[in-house]
Amino acid sequence: MSATNIIDIAPLGALIRYTDGSPKPPARFTKKLAAWERSNGVGRLVKKEPPRVYPTWTAPASFTLHEGNFSSDGVILVTIMRSHSADSRLIFEVAEEPKPGQVRVLLDFGGNIELLHLAESITAAELWIAREGYRNARLEIVGAEDGDRAGDADLAA
Repeated sequence: MSATNIIDIAPLGALIRYTDGSPKPPARFTKKLAAWERSNGVGRLVKKEPPRVYPTWTAPASFTLHEGNFSSDGVILVTIMRSHSADSRLIFEVAEEPKPGQVRVLLDFGGNIELLHLAESITAAELWIAREGYRNARLEIVGAEDGDRAGDADLAA
């Protein structure tokens, strides 16, 4: 599936797998393995952005994947996010969609929506918001009818 298809059909919170189609090199080739890992991985879809028009060029639509966190003693030190443009040559697939009943914690800014957290229940989402301190976040329940949105259930956080 192309990057454009991910932008068009994948819901926020989905796990997206991407690859360049090349085989994984042996672990002993550390530099080749590191290069391979930059083009082959998996992440949670947290943001979709439309094309942006600038005076001299137009940036293509893109999406951002959250690939993981590095932490120490329960404190997140580094968050790994990777953005892919609609014209990416990588091959993408939806590995897993959010399950019905899960709750997306969303933040609206600059005309875009970003997924902050995917919780198992409203209670878990509210606890996460209280712990992390996002006052402007809103909740959206993943719908049971199609595994996507439940009609933008705006539950103020």
